[in-house]
Amino acid sequence: MCLSPIWTSKHETAKRLAQRIKTVLDVARSKGFREGENPVTAIKDARVLPKVTAKPKHHKAMRWQDVPAFYGELSKRNAIAAKALMFTCLSGSRTGEVLCMTWDELDFEQRVWVCPEERMKTSVTHRVPLTDEMIAILEPLKSLAPELVFEGQKRHKPLSNMSMLMLLRRMGVEGVTVHGFRSTFRDWAAEVANAPREIAEMSLAHQVGSDVERAYARSDLLEKRRILMETWSEFVSGQNG
Repeated sequence: MCLSPIWTSKHETAKRLAQRIKTVLDVARSKGFREGENPVTAIKDARVLPKVTAKPKHHKAMRWQDVPAFYGELSKRNAIAAKALMFTCLSGSRTGEVLCMTWDELDFEQRVWVCPEERMKTSVTHRVPLTDEMIAILEPLKSLAPELVFEGQKRHKPLSNMSMLMLLRRMGVEGVTVHGFRSTFRDWAAEVANAPREIAEMSLAHQVGSDVERAYARSDLLEKRRILMETWSEFVSGQNG
């Protein structure tokens, strides 16, 4: 069977292939081209293929102790990719959330960025408190007046997903991913800030608690998260040692 050789070594690919084979055979049966049970279903029910346990993939992260020095070097650069990476580091947001950010998502009066649900992994609108350091990054970019805050070389198009990673490599930072700064923030929140779990997790737009607990938890704890993010910004930018 074509699935056996890759079932464990390339499990995700094998699962997608199995689904497509099943769909083709189901359609063929519905049109009268074949008869009998779908062999993919039979193999699944018989548990012929070995069980594969998915291992979580961890993004390589910078130690929180090294972030202030790195951020200091990063802040010396004027490229849009550098500004985007600075903001990503401070906000604890995902790459796609930051790179596609538009000016109308930002409320400078209320000091909040509202990232719409269609860009969120959880498909839930997420409010990010804007700190002094974040605003200091954004304010000079206003004069450029594009729709996107971090516009790429093409008008009305965001920076490439690889732009920040390539910047890291040009700076000689190896073995670290952009997404890894979320883990860096989480480690700092636990080890240094002693932040309650729900505050730290919600700052990363992670869902906390069971479905029932979330149904009753109407607040996104914005103001408590604001205090944590302001302290993080001050640490990263070297304002609090």
